[in-house]
Amino acid sequence: MRRAFITLSPLLVNALVKQRSKRLIQLLGVPLIKPLVRPFSSINSTNNPPVRAMPPIGLSFQYKKLIDETIETNRAVIFGDPSSEEVTKIKEVFGQLGSDYHVFGIDTVADPQTFNDLLQSKAPHGRVPLVFAMGKPIGGYEDVVKSFESGDLGRLLKPHPYDYDLIVIGGGSGGLAASKEAARLGQKVSLLDFVTPSPIGTTWGLGGTCVNVGCIPKKLMHQSALVAETLHVAYEWGFAEQRLELNHFWNRLVQNIQNVVKGSNFTYRVALRNSNVKYINAYGTFEDEHKIKLTDKSGNESYLTSNNFLIATGERPRYPDIPGAIEYCITSDDLFSLPYHPQKTLVVGASYVALECAGFLRSLGVDVTVMVRSVLLRGFDSEMAEKVGQYMQDEIKVKFLRPCVPLEIEERTPRSQTQAGVLGVKAQLTDEGTIFTEEFNTVIFAVGRKPCTDKIGLDKIGVEVDKRGKIPCVNEQTNVPNVYAVGDIVQDKPELTPVAIKAGILLARRLAGVSDELCDYSSVATTVFTPLEYGCCGLSEEKAIELYGEENIEVYVQHFTPTEWSVAQKPKNICYAKVITLLTENERILGFHYLGPNAGEVTQFTSLALKKNCTKAELDSMIGIHPTNAEVFVYLTVTKRSGKSSLQAGCCG
Repeated sequence: MRRAFITLSPLLVNALVKQRSKRLIQLLGVPLIKPLVRPFSSINSTNNPPVRAMPPIGLSFQYKKLIDETIETNRAVIFGDPSSEEVTKIKEVFGQLGSDYHVFGIDTVADPQTFNDLLQSKAPHGRVPLVFAMGKPIGGYEDVVKSFESGDLGRLLKPHPYDYDLIVIGGGSGGLAASKEAARLGQKVSLLDFVTPSPIGTTWGLGGTCVNVGCIPKKLMHQSALVAETLHVAYEWGFAEQRLELNHFWNRLVQNIQNVVKGSNFTYRVALRNSNVKYINAYGTFEDEHKIKLTDKSGNESYLTSNNFLIATGERPRYPDIPGAIEYCITSDDLFSLPYHPQKTLVVGASYVALECAGFLRSLGVDVTVMVRSVLLRGFDSEMAEKVGQYMQDEIKVKFLRPCVPLEIEERTPRSQTQAGVLGVKAQLTDEGTIFTEEFNTVIFAVGRKPCTDKIGLDKIGVEVDKRGKIPCVNEQTNVPNVYAVGDIVQDKPELTPVAIKAGILLARRLAGVSDELCDYSSVATTVFTPLEYGCCGLSEEKAIELYGEENIEVYVQHFTPTEWSVAQKPKNICYAKVITLLTENERILGFHYLGPNAGEVTQFTSLALKKNCTKAELDSMIGIHPTNAEVFVYLTVTKRSGKSSLQAGCCG
């Protein structure tokens, strides 16, 4: 029979013992264990000999939690005998630094030996007293003195005259993650967030691009497109007597997606409050390196100071410098809350945002044309990018104008809150010089993004930015020592939500003095959620050739057909896998590329192989899960150099 345990408070234990309340204990129906903290009457008692026994089940866990919470919730904590000479001297050191501290008397716990064993596992010093400052183990008395004399302890505790330890500018994924982590580690933190409306007036709540106008609503619309694709083949799967004629209701989808987004906005507000992060809905601009001006939506101004600042303002879509672009067109900032069906749509751009939007709109029944100036998915593997575009053109019938650039947008019929307008788009086919005009109901620009760094006073405090507005950083630190940056605004770093989150969390820990771990920006996996998804990690084929020379790399390729496509009678050998290796280093893997269903799920763990410098032989030694798409990677034998066919011949063996 399983037995439960309860832990009673010291006062209640004393009362039960004093009143000889055995009957009450029996009525509780559970065995009684000693409390976390011993009754005061038992401290230093000589009646009970010190017998060392195994601690009750769960006591070690409770002690570990108590130790962790004590360390995390105090700027400095001394574990030891409060009356000892060494503890007294340590308190004098903290007094000289003007720092608050907390003394935890180990003798007050029920099992000091177990408590001390757990404590020593967190610190290099072998005996009490043990000292932690800002969550970081300092050691014993001699270690404290050494750290004090070197100045390290003072710098760690950082007493300062400012309102906050850290002010985060920007309420996107990186800013939210950093602010909550810093607050958890005892920092006094404020987060500023203010959304400047798009040119057509679109605005949103806390959470930044990802949750409001990026990853989350994009993935939901992509999923809607996948549902549509499945419904189209319901007949083949035996779910209908004939092929279904589908009607899609745009407004219903938008409303449901916005409900998800607004739920996340609320969740973030609650999370900040629960984390003791002060959230301020105001626009921040620097006055000096420790002072910032806040302007709320009513124009009211106020000022705050901080020891450190983190810039996490993200980016917003660019508009081309042509007549009518800003006045009559939209971007991804507007699409996911668009109150009317977009109807015939032109997507201008070849970025992943452009192709993703074009893909799900077409799958939802919208007449879509993509205008491309030059290459698709610049920065990605060009072979994979062309295959993405080819599938969109051949299989879901997206039209491409390429190479082509817009020249002017003319409004012919104004849009309303319930109906798309009519726009005349004047454009030029750049390879032949032909100029033409075509009408569209909606024009979406996805021609790149601009860092939100030009209007926050960086020039006033001397923070360097490059010509694009990106901030050069070393380990997230700008050229101004107390000003940091994370996310898309950082120069030459992956512009991905998980990257901003990881960088923000690790930076917060370093600022709190509890860690020296840096963000590893190498081998970051990513996925483009086009109709046929593209996932990749590591180098593109072009980049590998540029870095190592064509003669030194081997490229393994394989076309394949997902098993489930056979019933739906979808085309064969459209999906594609590619692995790039370095011949001069025992075929160390340089890059993974995958074009097929569920690319994000397939690609996620490829970064581990690259970080661990795995070789092609080690990849070959794996045994695949059958039948899956991911197993294609463990059966790659055909190289581009060989000239052999990479088409799949069968499904087994």
